[in-house]
Amino acid sequence: MLTLPQADQAAHFASGFAPASILTVDTEEGFDWDKPFTRDQHDLTHVDRIARFQSFCEGIGVAPVYLVDWPIVQSAKAREIIGDAVSRGAAEVGVQLHPWVNPPFEEEVNTHNSFAGNLPPELERAKFSRLRDAIEEAFGTPPISYRAGRYGLGPATKSLLYDMGIKVDTSVRAYFDYSHQDGPNYEDFPNHPYWVAGETPLLELPVTSVYRGLLASAGPQLFPKLARIPRAPGVASRTGLLERVRLTPEGTPLSDAIKGIDAALAANLPVIVLSFHSPSLAPGNTPYTETEEEVDRLYAWLDGVYAHMARRGVTPSTIAQALAAANAG
Repeated sequence: MLTLPQADQAAHFASGFAPASILTVDTEEGFDWDKPFTRDQHDLTHVDRIARFQSFCEGIGVAPVYLVDWPIVQSAKAREIIGDAVSRGAAEVGVQLHPWVNPPFEEEVNTHNSFAGNLPPELERAKFSRLRDAIEEAFGTPPISYRAGRYGLGPATKSLLYDMGIKVDTSVRAYFDYSHQDGPNYEDFPNHPYWVAGETPLLELPVTSVYRGLLASAGPQLFPKLARIPRAPGVASRTGLLERVRLTPEGTPLSDAIKGIDAALAANLPVIVLSFHSPSLAPGNTPYTETEEEVDRLYAWLDGVYAHMARRGVTPSTIAQALAAANAG
């Protein structure tokens, strides 16, 4: 699963589909990101806010993809809000595995094991299977998409996804490295969609990050080196030489996101995958929305990004539509 794709694995889409955008939501429990992982120190106090978010999305013509984990699928309120949207075709639901809160509970809770791909294959499979089945039962549809919590793919994940009927993975966070936490390193991975090699086709839709600036073409080689030098990335960004832009309302200013979208389009990226975490829909859950004003700014970010993409001819899409277009292409 972590093998770098070859050029001939790039996904091509049916005429008229691209450029498109997909809004993914890591739909999960709220917990303190600054403290160690635990089985039980989390809450679902933000779940009521998903209703407002869903209404907002429908107002701008976007069907979000809720990548649901175990605590969420156990919540009657979450099942009600998301299930209603899914039943109306106004949203999609997929799988997101947070192993530390997902049974069976056999592993030690620590940073290494927070990446599902680091678990023994049989335990990763057991956790995934229980979650996948719970999602199908709760929402009445078999999920076709997956995002590993903390982007934690592993060597056994590919065969697991094949066996469980998953058609699309969106766990790769291109240009990011989590190896310092025992996680995967995606620094050299492309940000364009590609087919994962194997007997059964699996479409990878990476979470979109882009390099922009005078040295953008050398970004994958240069940025990791700059990141190891204190203050070097900031200097490179301020001078217009090189900047890594994450397409998320969490920590990326709207003006930077718009520049990132323009850079993605200039590079002919066919699908722009936006992402954020559902606890950010309420204040006090994540570092990005500590106040109601910051929650409002998250919505303003989404409003501004989608208005800009509309001006640039980027069409809102879903994972199922992207898969169909890739198969047709």
